Amino acid sequence: MTAVTVQCCAPIAREPLSEDDAAELAVLLKAVADPVRLRLLSMIGSHAGGEACVCDLTAAFDLTAPTISHHLKVLRTAGLIDSERRGTWVYYRIVPSVVNRLGALFTPLAESASV
Repeated sequence: MTAVTVQCCAPIAREPLSEDDAAELAVLLKAVADPVRLRLLSMIGSHAGGEACVCDLTAAFDLTAPTISHHLKVLRTAGLIDSERRGTWVYYRIVPSVVNRLGALFTPLAESASV
């Protein structure tokens, strides 16, 4: 019989973050601490094909195009999303390794253990 052991704490509670790690993670957390940016990140990640055109994002908000562009720039500067220009449109996609780093910070890790 195999039992699954869940560690008691998320990685952030197991050991103190280094100064460099804390500074890097703070940039990511600041970027997603805004409701508009959090929604944009979610919309991009859940969009068909894993990427979204800026034209698909702007209609969901009662904000100007320059404001949406600012929020996308914050997410891009933090490294959470990447972009590619195709003709007159810009397409955005999540950078999984960076988003996963945020998730891993607070998620307890599960390990299999033999009984």
